[in-house]
Amino acid sequence: MNLRKNQAVETYFREVKRYKSILKSTVFFSVIVLLQACQNPPEQNTPREQEKEHPNITKLKGQSSEFTPEIIRLNKNVYVAVGYDGSNASMVIGKNGVVIIDALRALGAAEKVAEEFQKISDKPVKALIYTHGHLDHTGGTSAFTGNSNDVEIIARVGFKSELQENSPVESILKQRNARQFGRDLPSEDVINRGVAPGITPTDRVGEGYLAPNKTFQDSLYISLAGIDFELYAADGETNDELFVWIPDLETLFTGDNYYKSFPNLHAIRGSQYRDVKSWGESIQKMSTFPVKHLVPGHTRPVSGESFVHQNLKNYSTAILSVYQQTIDAMNKGYTLQQTVDSVKLADSLSTRPNLQEFYGSVAWGVRSVFLHYVGWFDGNPTNLYPLTGLQEAKNIIALAGGEQKVKKQLNTALNEGNYQWGLQLADYLLQTDYQKKEVIVIKIKLLRGLAAQEINAPARNYYLSYAYELEKNI
Repeated sequence: MNLRKNQAVETYFREVKRYKSILKSTVFFSVIVLLQACQNPPEQNTPREQEKEHPNITKLKGQSSEFTPEIIRLNKNVYVAVGYDGSNASMVIGKNGVVIIDALRALGAAEKVAEEFQKISDKPVKALIYTHGHLDHTGGTSAFTGNSNDVEIIARVGFKSELQENSPVESILKQRNARQFGRDLPSEDVINRGVAPGITPTDRVGEGYLAPNKTFQDSLYISLAGIDFELYAADGETNDELFVWIPDLETLFTGDNYYKSFPNLHAIRGSQYRDVKSWGESIQKMSTFPVKHLVPGHTRPVSGESFVHQNLKNYSTAILSVYQQTIDAMNKGYTLQQTVDSVKLADSLSTRPNLQEFYGSVAWGVRSVFLHYVGWFDGNPTNLYPLTGLQEAKNIIALAGGEQKVKKQLNTALNEGNYQWGLQLADYLLQTDYQKKEVIVIKIKLLRGLAAQEINAPARNYYLSYAYELEKNI
């Protein structure tokens, strides 16, 4: 390798000497490329791909430890299955049976967990509680209940009513869902999903689902398998969410209102409004219980009364802070983008391990709250009847001095790592079909450049998924 480097350098000096007057800069560039080629084989990477892994990617990789498959024993009565699928399933052992809380997504994965639970206790399943209606918590129920018709299956009134299969735009929601979770990405591009493993089982997804046979409105106090349970309605990630409190076991099951990441106040795949204020208040309510063991819907349990309380407190404070800052900015007459720019978590919150933006995003939450209260019009009259995308693109391109100059700036943005600006420039050129194939190739590199520094798993997956889709079509 050193010989090749020396040959490359000697070639450089010979060429400079011969063509110094007219080709100095060109040859210099060529030799630099040659030297790089000697060190690295050609790859399909962005020009500024970091030699060293971006710290955000390192952090995101570290989050994968939350999904190591394991049956976690919290006490002699409570066991939590983590990492077998995209979510958690739990078993509570009572005097004359067991109670299951959430049932995973894939029936195959649920069967494996049910088998592990049966090794711990062979008592019959008396009840199963759904914390909410998402498929990843409901798809494997029959693995736990077997053929019994006597199992109580408990959920809130309105269970599953807001899910994508009930939407008139189900087809686009499915596509966006696949992008958010990186379902079609090659395995080498997968890290994790922020609050779940990057790749989850696909063996009979959803085929074990059984509908609830007992529902409640606001709260339910019930004895199951000889243990007293308290169930509370708790709007948050879904509007059919509940949490489960078992006083004698000092254990609380949060569903998807809490996990070790800043909460996903808005899902970029598309969803109905998630009531951000109610979400924060639901967490506040949880923090009033003397919880010794906290079991999230995703990520590993949290134990220790003081530590649990601290985690719930900073979580609710963060959610309600985002909500209130957004409302305050709106009442000052800020536009949507001005509001997004103004809302920040305090340093005392943003540095908390359980509030890193592995899954949710402060900015996405702000946008969701803003649009919920005032809709698409942000108050700026400029945005009442904006130019079409094509009209705006033509004007911007003309202002910049033409398509060739915009293309030059696009390449500059790519080479300098200014990826977001590059994407916006690329979209202007794509509106006019200028050198469409070349611009798409650059856009793919820009998307991968952003993905290489993104801590948020849904955003990273979306960038990469979109890049692959573009690549397939050029």
